[in-house]
Amino acid sequence: MLSLSRPASTIARAARAAATLSLGAAVAFAGTVSAYAQGVPVVRDAEIEALVRDYARPIFKAAGLSSSNIQIVLVNDKTFNAFVAGRRLFINTGALMQSETPNEIIGVIAHEAGHLAGGHQEKLREQLERAKTMAIVASLLGVGAIAAGAATNNKGLAGAGMGIATGGGEVAQRSLLSYQRGEEITADRSAITYLNATGQSGMGMLKTFERFQSALSLSGAQVDPYRISHPMPQERIANLEELVKASPYRDKVDPPALQQRHDMMRVKIAAYTDGQSAVSRLMRKITDPLAVKYGDAQVTYLYGNLSSALGKADALIKAQPKNPYFQELRGDILMKANKPKDAATAYAKAVSLDPAKSGLLPVSYGQALMAVGTPDSLKKAVAQIEIGLERDRENGPAYRYLAQAYGEQGEVAKAELATAEGYFYSGAYRDAKIFAMRAQQNFKRGEPAWLRAQDIINYGPAKAK
Repeated sequence: MLSLSRPASTIARAARAAATLSLGAAVAFAGTVSAYAQGVPVVRDAEIEALVRDYARPIFKAAGLSSSNIQIVLVNDKTFNAFVAGRRLFINTGALMQSETPNEIIGVIAHEAGHLAGGHQEKLREQLERAKTMAIVASLLGVGAIAAGAATNNKGLAGAGMGIATGGGEVAQRSLLSYQRGEEITADRSAITYLNATGQSGMGMLKTFERFQSALSLSGAQVDPYRISHPMPQERIANLEELVKASPYRDKVDPPALQQRHDMMRVKIAAYTDGQSAVSRLMRKITDPLAVKYGDAQVTYLYGNLSSALGKADALIKAQPKNPYFQELRGDILMKANKPKDAATAYAKAVSLDPAKSGLLPVSYGQALMAVGTPDSLKKAVAQIEIGLERDRENGPAYRYLAQAYGEQGEVAKAELATAEGYFYSGAYRDAKIFAMRAQQNFKRGEPAWLRAQDIINYGPAKAK
């Protein structure tokens, strides 16, 4: 089930603004424990996350990056955008839904991989420090000239000093922006290298930049190319067109099975974020019949008759018996229909069929077992949620379900520690410390649970450098 969060956040707004009409500014901000803690409006969904990781895996390998060390975060934002921060790659749902082919998103990921492989974030921090130094020096020189002018009653010197003070900041800013534009061009070229290495076309990247160029033209904005951090779309297209057209993979298209998964992702996002009319408009453009049926089933589940939705889910399962996400949809429908025992059976099948070993599906299975409410099902629920958290430690909401399950079993200390974990990964550190201290009193000193509580108590968020 696709899960959305919509926290308001200065950081999230700044990150989006930093890469407007662009692929992948390397956004520099202080790292915290999770995207939840950053206040980013995160989207969690096992199906979409698995698909995007499948897109990214060969690209990361070609770039010499370990995919296990890079977290892909889906952002609930309708704009076509992506950016990197730390070892996280953020991709907007708007990019996923607007992209008509997998190749378009793969091109976006390839560009972001160029930033990561090139260490652009670390270099950007160095450039920021250099620009800051330039501005400070210019300011000091200007202040000195102003003081000298005042001392000698030389108005011309004082005026020149004011110009130095203000102009130095402008020079530093333009120098930094020029550096960032150079990084973007480098990331574009690296992306083509990775696409060629994986036998994929660069036409998706070109289509993305053409989309940006069209959006910029329609906006009517007059943009000073020296005051932006990215090359103009027209310039980027010109730089890449020759490389893309020279590639032996220029005309290669995505495999039908991958296109089908892409279309199913798009209708799912549309159903959850934009409603029935958006799904209807999108399905008129999609030719894959199974993806259309999937969109219809999602809409019926969210907005229609549950009995009809269940029939549509069963038809999907008949068409693809080994698709874990059709079983997940069946479980979601049955949970909404207040049939947790049947839902648990569907989720169990989804977990067993899932090749990606998502941490989300066992948590859904655990929730259904909790709703069954027997002592045996509660015990199984704890085991499933813990499996989910072993795979996905930063899943803040899952700790709440674990705390509830422990509480119903009478395991108060474990429930309090799980609550502390949930607050911790949600960025509510003060509440996390309170519950960790309460839990720690009931654990033996030095045992793993006591030590984990101590880690939370001692935690201090990293400060921006």
